[in-house]
Amino acid sequence: MWTRNFTLYFGARTISLLGDAMMPVAAALAIGQVYGIAGVGYVLAIWTASAVLFILFGGVFADRFGARTAMIGADVVRIITQGAVAFAFLDGAPPYALLLATAFLSGAAAGMFEPGVNGMVPLVARDPQQANATLKIAEAITQLAGPALAGILVLTAGPVVVYALDAGTFLVSAACLLLVRVAVPKPEPANLLSDLRRGWQEFKARSWMWSVILVWVFWGVLVVGPYVPLSSQVIGADYGWVMAALGLGTVVGGLVAIRLRPRRPLAAGAVALSGYVAVPLTVALGSPLPVLMAGHVLGGCAWAFWSVMWSTSVQTQVAPDVLNRVSAYQVAGSVAGMAVGQALAGPAALLVEPRTFLLGSAMVAVGVVAALLLIRPVRELGRQPAGGQSIPVPAGVLT
Repeated sequence: MWTRNFTLYFGARTISLLGDAMMPVAAALAIGQVYGIAGVGYVLAIWTASAVLFILFGGVFADRFGARTAMIGADVVRIITQGAVAFAFLDGAPPYALLLATAFLSGAAAGMFEPGVNGMVPLVARDPQQANATLKIAEAITQLAGPALAGILVLTAGPVVVYALDAGTFLVSAACLLLVRVAVPKPEPANLLSDLRRGWQEFKARSWMWSVILVWVFWGVLVVGPYVPLSSQVIGADYGWVMAALGLGTVVGGLVAIRLRPRRPLAAGAVALSGYVAVPLTVALGSPLPVLMAGHVLGGCAWAFWSVMWSTSVQTQVAPDVLNRVSAYQVAGSVAGMAVGQALAGPAALLVEPRTFLLGSAMVAVGVVAALLLIRPVRELGRQPAGGQSIPVPAGVLT
């Protein structure tokens, strides 16, 4: 698996994910100190909403010109936006309008970047599940180190250093991706509406996919969307360490996903996802730090295993020539609810005590797991596409 291409791609993703892992903590602590829960929630919501808005175009662009090209362009935009925020913090509290504007541009870049993440894996690795699990472990390690590092840097060096470091991670990511050589389709005369329609038809034809996304809207609105703004305020100074525990659990889940290859991956992933209930539940109950960390280790393990099963299913069940577009639709659908949840975190905190809301999040998480297991196409989806044929890598030119 550790070819030159995969090693470079792994390096690009790992360094970029380290910066990403630092940002929620940095935003919660730095922006929260100035603008409060609502301020954090709105910035995160703007970022997520713009990512959803641009992600479909990112899928079209990646299918036509290659995922690598789309990802490099997105990295360049985020170098500029994160650098601008770092510069603004030099004068103390940056204008809130600037935070919203850079969140929008950074989210748009993330939307252009994200479809290529799924599309690149089959091009740089022969075994998608092993590659996805390895990347998930790397993501988990960054989630383990990133939050703690961000918390320390915000308190000791200030947000300027954190945001500048984040800009640097995107610079390294772009440099690594420039060195990757993969097959890409030759550009054809652009027909945006036709490309979007084709992606929608492919997405709609897979009942297991769109049914999961429908369920995932509730997950985004009521579980993961409001979690960062609310839990950061409830947990307080120990928030970075609790997020580090979540990252440790994700490492464990990724290791399990490398070894365990269930015959019905989505069904197994849904069962594992039940462990994530411990994340909002331990916060809602006001648990002591050791219990909080244990609950987040369990939740991280559950989340990682589900994520690997889901990503591998998408990559192996969808033809390569439409994979980026289909990935764009499923990612857009899955994060749309998250944007709503982030935006509602501030108003919800005014109406309902945060711990009460998070207790409701735990109950919703139980309902999501039950709903996934009740959907027959999800329960019965196997490891290979219909007919058991492997998906060929599309012909193209090396770039």
